[in-house]
Amino acid sequence: MGHIIDLSHHQDPSLIDYDKLAKQLDWAIIRTQYGSRTIDRHYKTHHTELRKRGVPTAAYAWVRGVSISDMQVEAEDFYNRTKDIKPTFWFLDVEEKSMKDMRNGVSAYVKKLRELGAKKIGIYIAHHLYKKFNLNLDEADAVWIPRYGANNGEPDLKPDYPCDLHQYTSKGRLDGYNGNLDLNQLMGTKPLSFFTGLEEVKVETSKNEYVVKKGDTLIHIAKQFNTTVNELAKLNNIKNVNLIYVGQKIKIPMESNKEFKVGQKVTVKQSAQKYATGEKIPGWVKGRKYTIQQVKSNRVLLKEIVSWVYKKDVE
Repeated sequence: MGHIIDLSHHQDPSLIDYDKLAKQLDWAIIRTQYGSRTIDRHYKTHHTELRKRGVPTAAYAWVRGVSISDMQVEAEDFYNRTKDIKPTFWFLDVEEKSMKDMRNGVSAYVKKLRELGAKKIGIYIAHHLYKKFNLNLDEADAVWIPRYGANNGEPDLKPDYPCDLHQYTSKGRLDGYNGNLDLNQLMGTKPLSFFTGLEEVKVETSKNEYVVKKGDTLIHIAKQFNTTVNELAKLNNIKNVNLIYVGQKIKIPMESNKEFKVGQKVTVKQSAQKYATGEKIPGWVKGRKYTIQQVKSNRVLLKEIVSWVYKKDVE
């Protein structure tokens, strides 16, 4: 099983080898903001780089609201700054007393976040503030508690209170980053899939839909179905082509995903440019009838010319 880390701009992307780091991770939780006024400088980069390498990512925000209305504003800022990323989870990081009644303040934050559209919301509560703040944790979908013990990079001392996620060290070390990292472990009964959203991934997809798997990129998917990144982005309303997530359903252009059968007669279109193997299609091949000998996900083998042609280039 891989590691679960949380990141902020204190982990500078220029110092991270994301290829090495991502191979060791099951999940990452990334800070969006510290209160409303401080936006994490690198949150978008962390999300993008890890998701490009197949790591599911969640988001968290340090809570600093000084009133009910201020908590609601923070919730709006957190949501608006993060919604396009579609995090697998939204965590409120409660580590300081920013208003007199933290219980009602945090509840207002959670309520507002749900109203805005956040599906799964968790609360990170400092161990020494658990009893003092007496937060309504029943409103949350998960509870995350830090407790370090010896803080030597290994799980040492478990929390005294029930939780789903335990932050067990601030001095973890992993390949790909020459610095300390916060490391976490699952507690309780919720599986990793509950947090990453992987339980929503279906093995079978529809004819015109592809479900993103770990390690996929939009470029990889476009090549697989002989379409373009821009076409996929437009069809799926993807604003950042470097940011897709495991379990996401990608619509495939109908033209790129035609259904053909062995023995079927087809014609190579005049607009066809290259064979699936990369060579240029000569003019004499176009406009003629051929028999399909084999069918693959995005191409067909034409018997008479023993050549693989993209599905979109035959009719």
